[in-house]
Amino acid sequence: MKLLIITQKVDINDDNLGFFHDWIKKFAECADVEVIANCVGDYDLPSNVKVFSLGKENGAGKFVRFFRYQWLLLKLLQKTDGIFFHMCPEYVLGAGLLPKVFEKKTLLWYAHKSASRRLKFAEKLVNKIFTPSKESFRLDSKKVEITGHGIDIDKFKYQVSNIKHADSGFKIISVGRVAKVKNLHLFIEVAEILKNKKYDFHIKIAGAPILETDREYFKKIKEKIKEKNLDDIIKFVGPISSKEIIYFYQSGDLFVNLSDTGSIDKAIVEAMSCGLKILTSNDAFKNILKEENITDKNPENISNKIISLEKSASDLSLRGYAVKNHNLDSLIIKIIQHFIKDE
Repeated sequence: MKLLIITQKVDINDDNLGFFHDWIKKFAECADVEVIANCVGDYDLPSNVKVFSLGKENGAGKFVRFFRYQWLLLKLLQKTDGIFFHMCPEYVLGAGLLPKVFEKKTLLWYAHKSASRRLKFAEKLVNKIFTPSKESFRLDSKKVEITGHGIDIDKFKYQVSNIKHADSGFKIISVGRVAKVKNLHLFIEVAEILKNKKYDFHIKIAGAPILETDREYFKKIKEKIKEKNLDDIIKFVGPISSKEIIYFYQSGDLFVNLSDTGSIDKAIVEAMSCGLKILTSNDAFKNILKEENITDKNPENISNKIISLEKSASDLSLRGYAVKNHNLDSLIIKIIQHFIKDE
């Protein structure tokens, strides 16, 4: 079998999209793979994987990338068995009717609360849509199948860290884009409450702002942390590549997520797979996690939950949930089966 994959970026060192490198390796265990990516960085993939770049890393403009995309599709479609579009409906629209002309099955993976006009058009063009949860694809479509996230559970596993910490106390971590929707400013109020209670803890946050509004938000947070004299307690460690993030997870005791995304956050599932204690305000986890792992956004309540969770034993059923419902191996099999079964 030969599979054509369309994605934003192939780069093992990327903190946001580096995880997809693991997906490609898994696909290569089941099929020969050709990848068209908007941008290509470093990668280490099997010999049955060929990667083609649209040239963004070299400064190619939108028109150049569009025509290169058309040329690659015409070159590769005739010898592929199916097309897997990762995340971006724009790539579906850019391919237009070519997959139908060549009579190739298509599948779109999408995990975002946004239901744009582009997504509505893309839904009409593809044969199938996979999404990790009902909150991650918000259009009404018979083409949608809920599959869970694709987490490499052999990589994201519990392990007693050998890392020597200069910081003492309970280690609280969080991972994700620095943005207002993540409610990172709440960590400041929580830290102030815990500090006043003489609680021994540290908070480390991995991630970086992307948009200009994110950078403005980040600047205000850092100013507030300095104003409250919390520099030695709350630390932003910056972006961490996908291949290194496992060590960051394994260095923590508790993973805290206070986002408003309303969908099953991949970082939370990765933390669960690593055996961390979890605390989140994300509504999507209310029917998944126990009451002790769910919080509102009241800083006093959050701080009380943190203290309570430190005293509680680790819940290994959290990793069990991740293994059962968000296993990358299972997801890859479902995707491959879509392309080989008769409809």
